[in-house]
Amino acid sequence: MSKNNQEIEAKFAVRDLAPIQARLLELGAVCIAPRQMEFNLRYDTPDGHLSETGQVLRLRRYDDIRMTYKGPGVRNEGVLERVEIETTLGDFDSARLIIEHLGYTPIFLYEKYRAVWQLGENHVMLDEMPFGNFVEIESPNAEGVRALARQLGLDPYTSIPASYQALFERAKVTRRLTFNDITFANFTGISIAPEDFQAEFAEESA
Repeated sequence: MSKNNQEIEAKFAVRDLAPIQARLLELGAVCIAPRQMEFNLRYDTPDGHLSETGQVLRLRRYDDIRMTYKGPGVRNEGVLERVEIETTLGDFDSARLIIEHLGYTPIFLYEKYRAVWQLGENHVMLDEMPFGNFVEIESPNAEGVRALARQLGLDPYTSIPASYQALFERAKVTRRLTFNDITFANFTGISIAPEDFQAEFAEESA
């Protein structure tokens, strides 16, 4: 959803997504992708070069099939700015075979339920991860991200400067988890709190 191949976003942990959705409706936002399961595969070279240099190669199945490259990120007061290049594809399994025949290795998979909302030039993603609820805000600039966070009742200074994979890795250490992928099946019976991945809830009124 980035423009000019530039992604500017922030992520927030929240207790409940329903009030965020209600506020989006009040603000006149439109749901452009209703809640549905998203499946992601992240790839790397055999020597781990992409991860070491802060780059991402991802194959995603959601409302479409999409391959994404993300460059190393720069953080601006809690907002992440990075190069993002995406293209849609016709077949997930064929794309996966092409990527793997080129020598990339799947290193990590994760599931989530996501709904996407649009408000002007901004996009808001309501994410249900196996380890909690999150709001991602994308805007043309960092101040736009912070302003919309405030409109949604979120403290901009509680934004999380980390990927879902990084949050999972922190929780793995804190909770001594032994599995390697973020799936709802893996998290059955396990309750994770923001402090388990070094974050806090973002709701200002809470």
